[in-house]
Amino acid sequence: MQGPDYPTETILHYSTVPLKLGFGAADEVGYEAKRLGAERVLICTDKNLRATGHPDRIQEIIENEGIGVEIYDDVHAEPTDKSIETVANDLKGNEFDLYVAVGGGSIIDTTKAVSLLITYPAPVMEYVNKPIGHAKPVPGPLKPLLVLPTTSGTGSETTPVSVLDILDMKVKTGISHPFLRPTMALLDPLLTVSMSPEISASTGMDVLTHALESYTSLPFDKRKKPDHPSQRAAYIGSNIISDIFCVKAIEIVAKYLRRAVADPYDLEARWHMMMGSTLAGIGFGNAGVHIPHSMAYPIGGLVHDYRPPGYNVDEVMVPHGQAVTITAPAAFRYTAPVWPEKHAYAAELLGLNNKDMSVKEAAMALSDEIIELMKDISFPNGLSGMGFTETDIPQIVEGTLKQQRLLVGCPRQVGEKELTEIARESMKYW
Repeated sequence: MQGPDYPTETILHYSTVPLKLGFGAADEVGYEAKRLGAERVLICTDKNLRATGHPDRIQEIIENEGIGVEIYDDVHAEPTDKSIETVANDLKGNEFDLYVAVGGGSIIDTTKAVSLLITYPAPVMEYVNKPIGHAKPVPGPLKPLLVLPTTSGTGSETTPVSVLDILDMKVKTGISHPFLRPTMALLDPLLTVSMSPEISASTGMDVLTHALESYTSLPFDKRKKPDHPSQRAAYIGSNIISDIFCVKAIEIVAKYLRRAVADPYDLEARWHMMMGSTLAGIGFGNAGVHIPHSMAYPIGGLVHDYRPPGYNVDEVMVPHGQAVTITAPAAFRYTAPVWPEKHAYAAELLGLNNKDMSVKEAAMALSDEIIELMKDISFPNGLSGMGFTETDIPQIVEGTLKQQRLLVGCPRQVGEKELTEIARESMKYW
């Protein structure tokens, strides 16, 4: 029996990663490596994390299972097309049957991309999403990937995406394909206590923007139906399943982010923020994101001389969590009128006292709740707080318009004029 031919999507497709979350989850990495039949493992990390001792402890746990392990610790913070190709070239000729990423989103995303380039060699731009790259489909499955996040924010442990800067174009974009999704995530909050307050704030706000954007994205059943199942996008739009994860993630951030920033050894807060990161990752890894992430990509690529406090890196950069958050208040002020019920509920979850407020008033107040949270955790005050001026707005807008893969998720039509106003409003909030 054949159903009616609808022009919009009718099938809710959902995927996520097997998870182990809890204190001591990292201790089971050796068991999982052995279960996967690994004989030669590569751990990817960076030098700052290597100094914490986490990667070497993971190496020892895996080696205790009789498995050979190498560590590569030269991963670049905020990966670029050049840094990813450098890692792939450094590892050329080596055969690994399991990759293990120990680090934050930069390390996890780099490991995904490097595994792709080693398994199916090609210039990285071949796989980068259109219109910036060629969006070549990943030819087949990659080697297994275990991820052990040391931050609570990116959600990369659950997603089919690798985010990177394209240096020559001064823009951030990504590679998206279901085969990039990790094999398993081992989520141990004890790995996150080494985060500085600034990194905790940035990654924690990344959790919030993931959840808010996914929760308010254009619903899956209002999107164009793919011509073939193989053409169904990784990001399908908001849906009843993603909403459950996103709502809980917003609730967790509201309750625990301030605590995690104030005290890195508040283990209850660390546990919940790691859970929140993963829940938001499951949500946006399926539903997708929209304006704040679209604008974050050119913001990250256009950085001038900003060196974020609390990040032990000797280079200019805008951390991803800061880049996505900095336009969020203005972006949600723009989207609130078309879906006031969801925006109002999100504001309530963040602590809004909506007594005597209409739904529309509460929806518009979501932006104010985000700003209050930014203030409480000493976040940069708008784009100007990261060294941008109004002369940068045309380039930010131009770069944002290239992110149509994400902008299609916006619940309200958005173009050059609207993005310009959002960028202008994002210059300074208080």
